[in-house]
Amino acid sequence: MKKSKLKKSKLKTFNRTAVSLKFKDRKNLWLPYNQMKVAGDPIEVASTEGVRLKLADGQELVDGISSWWTACHGYNHPHIIDAIVRQVKSVPHVMLGGIVHQPAVRLAKRLAQLTLGEDAMCFFSESGSVAVEVALKIAVQYWINQGATERKRFACFQGAYHGDTTGAMSVCDAEDSMHSHFKGYLIEQFQAAVPETETQRAFFSAWLEQHHRELAGVIIEPLVQMAAGMRMHSAKAISFIAQECEKWELLLIADEIAVGFGRTGSMFAVEQSGVKPDILCVGKALTGGTLPLAATIASPKVYEQFHSSKSAHALMHGPTYMGNPTACAAANASLDLFEQGSDAQCLRQVKQIEKILTNALQPLQKKDRVADVRIKGAVGAVQLDSMIDVDAAMAFFRYKGAFVRPLRDVVYLAPSFVIEEQDLRMLCAAVADFVSKQ
Repeated sequence: MKKSKLKKSKLKTFNRTAVSLKFKDRKNLWLPYNQMKVAGDPIEVASTEGVRLKLADGQELVDGISSWWTACHGYNHPHIIDAIVRQVKSVPHVMLGGIVHQPAVRLAKRLAQLTLGEDAMCFFSESGSVAVEVALKIAVQYWINQGATERKRFACFQGAYHGDTTGAMSVCDAEDSMHSHFKGYLIEQFQAAVPETETQRAFFSAWLEQHHRELAGVIIEPLVQMAAGMRMHSAKAISFIAQECEKWELLLIADEIAVGFGRTGSMFAVEQSGVKPDILCVGKALTGGTLPLAATIASPKVYEQFHSSKSAHALMHGPTYMGNPTACAAANASLDLFEQGSDAQCLRQVKQIEKILTNALQPLQKKDRVADVRIKGAVGAVQLDSMIDVDAAMAFFRYKGAFVRPLRDVVYLAPSFVIEEQDLRMLCAAVADFVSKQ
């Protein structure tokens, strides 16, 4: 990685107000990850189609990040929209307490077969953060139900991001993350570097040997830590972590919320390591970017400790909208597109996207201000040597006809899998132009 030079960006002279929509009626709307006192005006979207955002002022932007990596099939896919419309006309929602419905039953079966096996159990929730909360809660209670009440902590990794709720925040990067100022409020977990080198592996193994009796498990985002700026690690590192978990009888939790459903080139990232975790979390692209839905999937070994005649062994958790029928219908329709019809080529599309991203972005490694270029599946990231002015960058990309929102010092692309080659090349050219003006 090149040494940071902290040069001044040429974008400082870019007139962002000339390309920013004045959204005057937003004074009651609190936006995420945003200091609203000084932030620029947000972009107002009027409609979506394919890979395009159609703005209120008539402009169209090619979405380079697929709405935080959710719209894997593009926007308004007719198969998913039809499934939503049909479902909302019959049963838009019923509680899952004492009631079941076919969309949830079918989706649970399909997810189990795709991930941890036909006997795995799926617990639904409305967001990725809650899916992680449920995973942590399951892992702790797995041990409590066996009388091991001291196992209440987790091992996690530098660069980790698992969500914004309290338990999920505790297993995020404790120092270099948006949650660092909550130190003292959160449960302190053990954190290490993802074990790529022999030194890192030795440290991780020695720590587990010393502390495994107080741990419920280990949680990791396989292959790509998306919210950390697309930090990437090897499948071998995942295999090593799994071996250590087996050695010390720890549960392995794979957080696939951001990387699942084809993003890294396989249906689930963990597949590339040949590992089956004990618990797997999915969300984001689960419904093809249409409705909120997530799932925590537990292996038969884990569920066995809850399947008991003792009421105290039950998992006492139940989000109000868990297993929402309309969201489950959307998720089933999204899975259809991975399995059949013209969109059965999803993973081949990801390979083509990876090839184009590599050819277009890898040469940027030679630029003075570029610290690193990382590409995996349908993810391409260019890390600069200093923080990016996000508002100025978004204005620049809007001027180019693109929607791209950098993360700290990283400008990245994570487009829908259905993106046409000319649109993807336009996005790559815009990134290259942005980097050249730093």
